[in-house]
Amino acid sequence: MTRRSPVRRIVIAFAALLALCGQAFSQAAFVFTAIPDQDESRLVERFTKVAEYLQGKLGVSVKYLPVKSYPAAVTAFTNGDVQLAWFGGFTGVQARKANPGAQALAQGAEDAAFKTYFIANAATGLEKTADFPKEAAGKTFTFGARSSTSGRVMPEHFIRQAFPGKTPEQVFSRVGFSGDHSRTIQLVQSGAFEVGAVDYSVWDLDVKAGKVDAAKVKIIWESPPFPDYQWTVRGDVDETYGAGFTGRLKAALIEVTDRAILDPFGRSKFIPVDNAAYAPVEEVGKATGLLD
Repeated sequence: MTRRSPVRRIVIAFAALLALCGQAFSQAAFVFTAIPDQDESRLVERFTKVAEYLQGKLGVSVKYLPVKSYPAAVTAFTNGDVQLAWFGGFTGVQARKANPGAQALAQGAEDAAFKTYFIANAATGLEKTADFPKEAAGKTFTFGARSSTSGRVMPEHFIRQAFPGKTPEQVFSRVGFSGDHSRTIQLVQSGAFEVGAVDYSVWDLDVKAGKVDAAKVKIIWESPPFPDYQWTVRGDVDETYGAGFTGRLKAALIEVTDRAILDPFGRSKFIPVDNAAYAPVEEVGKATGLLD
């Protein structure tokens, strides 16, 4: 039996270690996140299904990373902790601005012409109107998260249009930020705030889930349309996961047909989109001073 020299044994062991490292690198998990616009348990259920679907399509380990706030989603994307994110229109603009090369890949078919509902507690006596409900002035008002497109950025834009020269704080007696759309609905329904701005798709989902009491809270206005949610990917994923990975990812998202995935989004399907589609949101963000 031939005995190996100590040097040879070290070389063999080092080569084996390199092989293991190479294998681990080739199997690096693809991680994504999403803005926390609803109840966390609902989001985990939704995005776990997305992770399972993408893993089967892309042939790499895919993991969903929950975050606690909209800025945290942008930060995770900027730092490279995640490679993909389900952003709102405004957070997508923020993330791509901080990450040159990042691309908007797909949006819900409904996101090309999204809308905000202004809702009111029934005790206010406010009724639905075609024009902006100026009668809400002087009431207490809650936005959603501070960087939510449909829960803050666009609603603030519409408020400023309706009351030129005034900020929301000057229009309403008290202004708050609920943190997410489902919370906005509950705060207005309970009477903690008299009026609020909410993502119409979350309203519809909560109505279907039996979480909205029509005797206590109602829609008083539907906003004009604007572009909103989208999947945005970092520009360096092809370097990590191989040439053509971005294209395969985009195709996988657009090819989703499983209602168990689409229905929790409140979307009929995902369609292609690009960064230019969100120029209107970027312009509003700058005009309202919410984007540098």
